[in-house]
Amino acid sequence: QVDLVESGGGLVQPGGSLRLSCVASEAIRNIYTMAWYRRASGNGRELVAQIDTDGQITYDDSVKGRFTISRETGKNMVDLQMNGLKPEDTAVYYCYAGARVSAMRIDNHWGQGTQVTVSS
Repeated sequence: QVDLVESGGGLVQPGGSLRLSCVASEAIRNIYTMAWYRRASGNGRELVAQIDTDGQITYDDSVKGRFTISRETGKNMVDLQMNGLKPEDTAVYYCYAGARVSAMRIDNHWGQGTQVTVSS
């Protein structure tokens, strides 16, 4: 089942910009964190950026100063503004949401991914 839907991927030249957007299903309640992961060809999935309910933001060192994660207050949405893109950023980008459905249970939700290709 598709719980999160990503958009905004595409082909861009090195140094260019893209903005990824993710919209979570209305059925998902009490999301406490949202994040962007990526998987390059032949590699595992890695965390790119994460934003928690309290506003704490974490970036992978490789994207600090270039990427900005943001979430609209009260909405199950998260964006990733990507500037100064490099060929090394080429990957499938996945949206993630963690939802606290009870005091003892947390559900993990994943999008299907959107392709980002940085090439001249």
